[in-house]
Amino acid sequence: MTLFDIVSSNLLSPMLLAFFAGAIATVIRSDPRLPEPIVLTLSTYLLLAIGLKGGVALAKTPLATVALPMAAGIALGGAIPLWCYGACRRLGGLSRPDAAAIGAHYGSVSAVTFIAALTYMSRIDVPVEGFMPAVLVVMEVPAILIGLLLARRGAADSGSMMEAVHEVFTSRSIVLLLVGLAIGWASGPKGFDAVSPFFAAPFQGVLTLFLLDMGAVAAKRLRELRGVGAFLIVFAIAMPLVNGVLGAIAGTLVGLSTGGTMVLAVLAASASYIAAPAAVRIAIPEANPTLYLTPVLGITFPFNLAVGLPLYYEVAQALQGVAV
Repeated sequence: MTLFDIVSSNLLSPMLLAFFAGAIATVIRSDPRLPEPIVLTLSTYLLLAIGLKGGVALAKTPLATVALPMAAGIALGGAIPLWCYGACRRLGGLSRPDAAAIGAHYGSVSAVTFIAALTYMSRIDVPVEGFMPAVLVVMEVPAILIGLLLARRGAADSGSMMEAVHEVFTSRSIVLLLVGLAIGWASGPKGFDAVSPFFAAPFQGVLTLFLLDMGAVAAKRLRELRGVGAFLIVFAIAMPLVNGVLGAIAGTLVGLSTGGTMVLAVLAASASYIAAPAAVRIAIPEANPTLYLTPVLGITFPFNLAVGLPLYYEVAQALQGVAV
Protein backbone atom coordinates (compact mmCIF):
# COMPACT_ATOMS: atom_id res chain seq x y z
CA MET A 1 0.00 0.00 0.00
CA THR A 2 1.41 3.42 -0.98
CA LEU A 3 1.59 6.45 1.30
CA PHE A 4 -1.19 8.03 -0.78
CA ASP A 5 -3.43 5.01 -0.13
CA ILE A 6 -2.66 5.14 3.61
CA VAL A 7 -3.41 8.88 3.83
CA SER A 8 -6.61 8.44 1.82
CA SER A 9 -7.75 5.61 4.10
CA ASN A 10 -7.05 7.75 7.16
CA LEU A 11 -8.99 10.70 5.74
CA LEU A 12 -12.02 8.46 5.18
CA SER A 13 -12.09 7.07 8.72
CA PRO A 14 -15.23 7.95 10.76
CA MET A 15 -13.16 9.93 13.31
CA LEU A 16 -11.54 12.18 10.68
CA LEU A 17 -14.77 12.60 8.75
CA ALA A 18 -16.48 13.70 11.97
CA PHE A 19 -13.69 16.21 12.63
CA PHE A 20 -14.00 17.71 9.15
CA ALA A 21 -17.81 17.68 9.38
CA GLY A 22 -17.61 19.76 12.56
CA ALA A 23 -15.18 22.17 10.89
CA ILE A 24 -17.27 22.56 7.72
CA ALA A 25 -20.47 23.06 9.71
CA THR A 26 -18.78 25.85 11.66
CA VAL A 27 -17.44 27.52 8.50
CA ILE A 28 -20.99 27.68 7.04
CA ARG A 29 -22.12 29.17 10.36
CA SER A 30 -23.96 26.20 11.74
CA ASP A 31 -23.41 25.15 15.35
CA PRO A 32 -22.26 21.52 15.65
CA ARG A 33 -20.64 22.03 19.07
CA LEU A 34 -21.79 19.73 21.84
CA PRO A 35 -22.92 21.18 25.18
CA GLU A 36 -19.92 21.77 27.45
CA PRO A 37 -20.99 19.20 30.10
CA ILE A 38 -21.13 16.52 27.38
CA VAL A 39 -17.69 17.52 26.06
CA LEU A 40 -16.28 17.24 29.59
CA THR A 41 -17.91 13.83 30.01
CA LEU A 42 -16.50 12.55 26.72
CA SER A 43 -12.98 13.81 27.47
CA THR A 44 -13.15 12.27 30.96
CA TYR A 45 -14.13 8.94 29.45
CA LEU A 46 -11.35 9.01 26.85
CA LEU A 47 -8.59 9.99 29.28
CA LEU A 48 -9.70 7.50 31.93
CA ALA A 49 -10.01 4.69 29.38
CA ILE A 50 -6.49 5.33 28.06
CA GLY A 51 -5.13 5.47 31.60
CA LEU A 52 -6.84 2.20 32.54
CA LYS A 53 -5.44 0.36 29.53
CA GLY A 54 -1.99 1.77 30.19
CA GLY A 55 -2.13 0.77 33.85
CA VAL A 56 -3.07 -2.80 32.98
CA ALA A 57 -0.14 -2.94 30.56
CA LEU A 58 2.23 -1.52 33.18
CA ALA A 59 1.16 -4.24 35.62
CA LYS A 60 2.34 -6.86 33.11
CA THR A 61 5.52 -5.10 31.94
CA PRO A 62 8.93 -5.28 33.68
CA LEU A 63 10.32 -1.93 34.79
CA ALA A 64 13.43 -2.45 32.66
CA THR A 65 11.25 -2.57 29.53
CA VAL A 66 9.50 0.70 30.36
CA ALA A 67 12.49 2.68 31.66
CA LEU A 68 14.18 3.61 28.36
CA PRO A 69 10.99 4.67 26.50
CA MET A 70 9.96 6.82 29.46
CA ALA A 71 13.44 8.37 29.61
CA ALA A 72 13.21 9.11 25.89
CA GLY A 73 9.82 10.75 26.44
CA ILE A 74 11.17 12.95 29.24
CA ALA A 75 14.19 13.94 27.13
CA LEU A 76 11.98 14.89 24.18
CA GLY A 77 9.58 16.79 26.42
CA GLY A 78 12.43 18.81 27.88
CA ALA A 79 14.32 19.46 24.63
CA ILE A 80 11.55 20.33 22.16
CA PRO A 81 10.62 23.63 23.89
CA LEU A 82 14.23 24.78 23.60
CA TRP A 83 14.47 24.64 19.81
CA CYS A 84 10.89 25.80 19.38
CA TYR A 85 11.74 28.82 21.53
CA GLY A 86 14.95 29.45 19.56
CA ALA A 87 13.15 29.25 16.21
CA CYS A 88 10.43 31.65 17.34
CA ARG A 89 12.94 34.15 18.72
CA ARG A 90 15.53 34.08 15.94
CA LEU A 91 13.48 33.26 12.86
CA GLY A 92 10.10 34.60 13.87
CA GLY A 93 11.27 37.64 15.83
CA LEU A 94 8.76 36.95 18.60
CA SER A 95 9.06 38.31 22.12
CA ARG A 96 10.44 36.10 24.90
CA PRO A 97 7.00 35.51 26.53
CA ASP A 98 5.36 34.59 23.21
CA ALA A 99 8.24 32.34 22.10
CA ALA A 100 8.32 30.59 25.49
CA ALA A 101 4.55 30.07 25.46
CA ILE A 102 4.73 28.51 21.98
CA GLY A 103 7.65 26.31 23.09
CA ALA A 104 5.65 25.08 26.08
CA HIS A 105 2.69 24.18 23.87
CA TYR A 106 4.72 22.35 21.22
CA GLY A 107 6.91 20.54 23.74
CA SER A 108 3.87 19.31 25.63
CA VAL A 109 1.55 16.71 24.16
CA SER A 110 -2.00 16.33 22.90
CA ALA A 111 -3.86 13.48 24.55
CA VAL A 112 -6.50 13.53 21.80
CA THR A 113 -3.88 13.20 19.04
CA PHE A 114 -2.35 10.35 21.05
CA ILE A 115 -5.74 8.62 21.31
CA ALA A 116 -6.27 9.11 17.56
CA ALA A 117 -2.86 7.52 16.93
CA LEU A 118 -3.75 4.45 19.00
CA THR A 119 -7.07 4.17 17.18
CA TYR A 120 -5.34 4.50 13.82
CA MET A 121 -2.82 1.77 14.66
CA SER A 122 -5.61 -0.50 15.88
CA ARG A 123 -7.48 0.04 12.62
CA ILE A 124 -4.50 -1.05 10.52
CA ASP A 125 -3.77 -3.96 12.91
CA VAL A 126 -0.33 -2.78 14.06
CA PRO A 127 0.34 -3.54 17.76
CA VAL A 128 1.52 -0.81 20.13
CA GLU A 129 3.20 -1.27 23.51
CA GLY A 130 0.47 -0.98 26.12
CA PHE A 131 2.54 1.19 28.45
CA MET A 132 2.66 4.16 26.04
CA PRO A 133 0.06 6.13 28.10
CA ALA A 134 2.70 6.28 30.85
CA VAL A 135 5.08 7.88 28.35
CA LEU A 136 2.36 10.39 27.52
CA VAL A 137 2.10 11.37 31.18
CA VAL A 138 5.84 11.90 31.69
CA MET A 139 6.07 14.03 28.53
CA GLU A 140 3.33 16.44 29.57
CA VAL A 141 5.06 18.12 32.50
CA PRO A 142 8.74 18.80 31.54
CA ALA A 143 7.88 20.77 28.42
CA ILE A 144 5.55 23.15 30.22
CA LEU A 145 8.04 23.71 33.03
CA ILE A 146 10.87 24.43 30.56
CA GLY A 147 8.64 26.89 28.69
CA LEU A 148 7.74 28.71 31.90
CA LEU A 149 11.41 28.87 32.94
CA LEU A 150 12.37 30.33 29.56
CA ALA A 151 9.75 33.04 29.95
CA ARG A 152 10.61 33.82 33.56
CA ARG A 153 14.39 33.75 33.26
CA GLY A 154 15.71 36.50 35.50
CA ALA A 155 12.26 37.43 36.79
CA ALA A 156 12.03 38.20 40.50
CA ASP A 157 8.41 37.21 41.05
CA SER A 158 8.13 33.44 41.53
CA GLY A 159 4.55 33.43 42.82
CA SER A 160 2.91 32.98 39.43
CA MET A 161 5.52 30.36 38.51
CA MET A 162 4.68 28.23 41.54
CA GLU A 163 0.98 28.63 40.86
CA ALA A 164 1.50 27.51 37.29
CA VAL A 165 3.54 24.48 38.40
CA HIS A 166 0.67 23.53 40.71
CA GLU A 167 -1.74 23.99 37.80
CA VAL A 168 0.33 21.60 35.66
CA PHE A 169 0.49 18.84 38.26
CA THR A 170 -3.18 19.13 39.17
CA SER A 171 -4.50 19.67 35.64
CA ARG A 172 -7.52 17.61 34.75
CA SER A 173 -5.83 15.65 31.96
CA ILE A 174 -2.82 14.68 34.11
CA VAL A 175 -4.95 13.69 37.10
CA LEU A 176 -7.36 11.59 35.02
CA LEU A 177 -4.51 9.78 33.26
CA LEU A 178 -2.73 9.12 36.56
CA VAL A 179 -5.94 7.90 38.19
CA GLY A 180 -6.58 5.60 35.25
CA LEU A 181 -3.01 4.28 35.34
CA ALA A 182 -3.24 3.63 39.08
CA ILE A 183 -6.59 1.84 38.84
CA GLY A 184 -5.49 -0.24 35.85
CA TRP A 185 -2.19 -1.17 37.50
CA ALA A 186 -3.85 -2.11 40.81
CA SER A 187 -6.75 -4.08 39.33
CA GLY A 188 -4.77 -5.78 36.54
CA PRO A 189 -6.19 -7.62 33.52
CA LYS A 190 -8.94 -9.38 35.51
CA GLY A 191 -10.18 -6.11 36.93
CA PHE A 192 -10.21 -4.47 33.51
CA ASP A 193 -12.15 -7.39 32.01
CA ALA A 194 -15.05 -6.45 34.30
CA VAL A 195 -15.30 -2.93 32.86
CA SER A 196 -14.05 -3.54 29.31
CA PRO A 197 -17.58 -3.62 27.81
CA PHE A 198 -17.84 0.04 28.81
CA PHE A 199 -14.25 1.25 28.37
CA ALA A 200 -13.22 -0.77 25.29
CA ALA A 201 -16.11 -1.38 22.88
CA PRO A 202 -17.62 2.17 22.82
CA PHE A 203 -14.21 3.89 22.69
CA GLN A 204 -14.09 4.69 18.96
CA GLY A 205 -17.68 5.94 18.94
CA VAL A 206 -16.96 8.31 21.83
CA LEU A 207 -13.83 9.54 20.06
CA THR A 208 -15.88 10.23 16.91
CA LEU A 209 -18.29 12.41 18.87
CA PHE A 210 -15.44 14.23 20.59
CA LEU A 211 -13.68 14.94 17.29
CA LEU A 212 -16.91 16.36 15.84
CA ASP A 213 -16.76 18.99 18.57
CA MET A 214 -13.01 19.48 18.11
CA GLY A 215 -13.54 20.16 14.41
CA ALA A 216 -15.80 23.05 15.33
CA VAL A 217 -13.22 24.40 17.82
CA ALA A 218 -10.41 24.16 15.25
CA ALA A 219 -12.47 25.91 12.56
CA LYS A 220 -13.04 28.89 14.85
CA ARG A 221 -9.27 29.20 15.30
CA LEU A 222 -8.75 29.14 11.54
CA ARG A 223 -10.44 32.54 11.34
CA GLU A 224 -7.57 33.97 13.40
CA LEU A 225 -4.80 32.80 11.05
CA ARG A 226 -4.36 36.26 9.58
CA GLY A 227 -3.29 37.44 12.99
CA VAL A 228 -0.48 34.92 13.51
CA GLY A 229 1.63 35.73 10.45
CA ALA A 230 3.28 33.65 7.77
CA PHE A 231 6.09 32.47 10.04
CA LEU A 232 3.76 30.75 12.53
CA ILE A 233 1.73 29.16 9.74
CA VAL A 234 4.91 27.54 8.37
CA PHE A 235 6.11 26.77 11.91
CA ALA A 236 2.85 24.97 12.75
CA ILE A 237 3.49 22.43 9.97
CA ALA A 238 7.29 22.26 9.89
CA MET A 239 7.85 21.84 13.63
CA PRO A 240 5.57 18.79 14.01
CA LEU A 241 7.38 17.16 11.09
CA VAL A 242 10.80 17.79 12.65
CA ASN A 243 9.69 16.69 16.10
CA GLY A 244 7.88 13.66 14.72
CA VAL A 245 10.99 12.41 12.92
CA LEU A 246 13.08 12.95 16.06
CA GLY A 247 10.48 11.06 18.09
CA ALA A 248 10.61 8.19 15.61
CA ILE A 249 14.41 8.11 15.82
CA ALA A 250 14.23 8.08 19.63
CA GLY A 251 11.64 5.28 19.59
CA THR A 252 13.81 3.16 17.31
CA LEU A 253 16.92 3.74 19.45
CA VAL A 254 15.19 2.68 22.69
CA GLY A 255 13.86 -0.52 21.12
CA LEU A 256 10.17 0.25 20.64
CA SER A 257 8.22 -1.70 18.04
CA THR A 258 7.06 -0.05 14.81
CA GLY A 259 3.74 0.78 16.46
CA GLY A 260 5.36 2.14 19.61
CA THR A 261 7.85 4.16 17.55
CA MET A 262 5.02 5.69 15.53
CA VAL A 263 3.13 6.63 18.71
CA LEU A 264 6.23 8.24 20.27
CA ALA A 265 6.66 10.18 17.03
CA VAL A 266 3.05 11.37 17.29
CA LEU A 267 3.59 12.45 20.90
CA ALA A 268 6.68 14.43 19.90
CA ALA A 269 4.85 15.99 16.94
CA SER A 270 1.72 16.93 18.84
CA ALA A 271 1.05 20.13 20.78
CA SER A 272 -0.97 20.69 23.93
CA TYR A 273 -4.19 22.68 23.95
CA ILE A 274 -5.44 21.69 27.43
CA ALA A 275 -2.72 21.58 30.09
CA ALA A 276 -0.30 24.07 28.51
CA PRO A 277 -2.81 26.90 27.94
CA ALA A 278 -3.96 26.70 31.57
CA ALA A 279 -0.40 26.95 32.92
CA VAL A 280 0.69 29.63 30.43
CA ARG A 281 -2.34 31.78 31.20
CA ILE A 282 -1.26 31.90 34.85
CA ALA A 283 2.54 32.14 34.56
CA ILE A 284 2.94 34.12 31.31
CA PRO A 285 -0.11 36.42 31.22
CA GLU A 286 1.66 38.80 28.85
CA ALA A 287 1.87 36.12 26.11
CA ASN A 288 -0.64 36.51 23.27
CA PRO A 289 -3.16 33.60 23.16
CA THR A 290 -3.74 34.15 19.45
CA LEU A 291 -0.06 33.41 18.80
CA TYR A 292 0.19 30.25 20.89
CA LEU A 293 -3.29 28.73 20.48
CA THR A 294 -4.21 29.44 16.85
CA PRO A 295 -1.26 27.52 15.32
CA VAL A 296 -1.87 24.59 17.68
CA LEU A 297 -5.60 24.20 17.14
CA GLY A 298 -5.99 25.76 13.71
CA ILE A 299 -3.09 24.05 11.93
CA THR A 300 -1.01 21.51 13.87
CA PHE A 301 -3.89 19.51 15.36
CA PRO A 302 -5.79 18.97 12.06
CA PHE A 303 -2.51 18.46 10.16
CA ASN A 304 -1.43 15.68 12.51
CA LEU A 305 -4.84 14.01 12.37
CA ALA A 306 -5.19 14.13 8.59
CA VAL A 307 -1.63 13.74 7.30
CA GLY A 308 0.69 13.22 10.26
CA LEU A 309 -0.58 9.86 11.51
CA PRO A 310 0.10 7.89 8.30
CA LEU A 311 3.26 9.90 7.63
CA TYR A 312 4.81 9.16 11.03
CA TYR A 313 3.90 5.51 10.57
CA GLU A 314 5.82 5.46 7.28
CA VAL A 315 8.82 7.11 8.97
CA ALA A 316 8.68 4.55 11.80
CA GLN A 317 8.57 1.68 9.32
CA ALA A 318 11.53 3.07 7.38
CA LEU A 319 13.63 3.55 10.53
CA GLN A 320 12.75 0.09 11.85
CA GLY A 321 13.86 -1.36 8.53
CA VAL A 322 17.20 0.45 8.78
CA ALA A 323 17.63 -0.69 12.40
CA VAL A 324 17.08 -4.32 11.42
